[in-house]
Amino acid sequence: MTSRRSFALTLAAVLAQACAGRRPASDAGHAVSLDAAAETYVKLVLALGQHDRDYVDAYYGPSDWAEAAKRDRLPLAEVGRRAAALLQALAASAAPRERLVARRRRFLQRQVHAVAVRVRLLSGESMRFDEESEGLYGARAPIRAEAELEAALAELGALLPGSGALAERLHAFRQDFMIPPAKLERVLQTSIAEARRRTKEHIPLPADESVTLELVTGETWDGYNWYRGDGRSLVQVNSDLPITISHAIDVAAHESYPGHHVYNLLLEQRLVRQLGWVEFAVYPLYSPQSLIAEGSATYGVHVVFPDETAYLRDVLFPLAGLPAERVEVYLQVEALARRLRYADIEAARRFLDGQATREQTRDYLVRYRLLSPPQVERFLVNAAEDRTYVINYSLGHDLVADFIARKGGTDERPGRRWELLRELLSSPCTPEDLRTGDS
Repeated sequence: MTSRRSFALTLAAVLAQACAGRRPASDAGHAVSLDAAAETYVKLVLALGQHDRDYVDAYYGPSDWAEAAKRDRLPLAEVGRRAAALLQALAASAAPRERLVARRRRFLQRQVHAVAVRVRLLSGESMRFDEESEGLYGARAPIRAEAELEAALAELGALLPGSGALAERLHAFRQDFMIPPAKLERVLQTSIAEARRRTKEHIPLPADESVTLELVTGETWDGYNWYRGDGRSLVQVNSDLPITISHAIDVAAHESYPGHHVYNLLLEQRLVRQLGWVEFAVYPLYSPQSLIAEGSATYGVHVVFPDETAYLRDVLFPLAGLPAERVEVYLQVEALARRLRYADIEAARRFLDGQATREQTRDYLVRYRLLSPPQVERFLVNAAEDRTYVINYSLGHDLVADFIARKGGTDERPGRRWELLRELLSSPCTPEDLRTGDS
């Protein structure tokens, strides 16, 4: 790690200063206190990771902190007590005058609050779906009426051939657009390379940054980005699952450019290395940061491939050996299917809140999400493990899209859209910032 400030103040010093009612003489003095709070936050995340194996998604801070977290394993209750103390210290500290520093403080407050909520959940506390999503991700998903989903289903029914159950007809239709396993890696590599080329036209990237693609099996997810630090990511794609041709674009953009890889890279480059804000050297999965990460990655697909129809028809369909003359009807079907994605949230909310049995949830997902039986079972496994994480995709996308559109990033102004996305990906943004327009 280069250009990292020293972290002289401890949490005890922060608490002592807050209890004494003293205000820093300047924003510089306050920034030192935030450095101390940031160090404590990182160590709390690493400590909580000892109780939750999936919690720390990425870490590239000081190695001795990670080693200490393993060696001096804090009890879960102690992690919660320290998180509560840090929240009090942050609340008692002086409000920064500098806008970016104020946003840093707010980011830390939201992230530490999520640490405390995660401790409560791991300790056995039960929360309603909306309360949990608010506590972990800083957002509540609106309830979508079934009438909205029915409208999309009706349009799909008119497009899809056949007369059987709509879920079966959609599954049969997609069989013609699956990437042959022998061509999967080449199609994905081609998509990633093109997404990188396009992203670099708008976002400067380090010369030595890279994404390594790996096909894996035996996972419940379809794709995952493992950010390693120093501008390097490992992107894994689950080749057990059938992958449609448009999903190659989704993987390329969502997991790499301008998605998770670029998001982590820019945070590391600007906030960790340039400003010394060590809190961004760790990424706790169950936190408001995930709504920003998943929302921007889902939104970024359309930013980097606004010409999806032409790119699929001219490049990926021929590469995969698929019928390019059918690209338009294929994309019409997929666009309608995307309108059903809020059914994921409704299904999880009803299931986790005890309003629907497992069997009722299966029926709902087949009816309104058009999932196949294996997809339903995978959904239920993920819902049990990740619970309210599901809101980060659809709701995150909508919050990011609305935020960028309000600031002038529209289809008619693609350059402005890239500019706003770059700013979003390299700043201490929270869901609250997206709603209020602060960036």
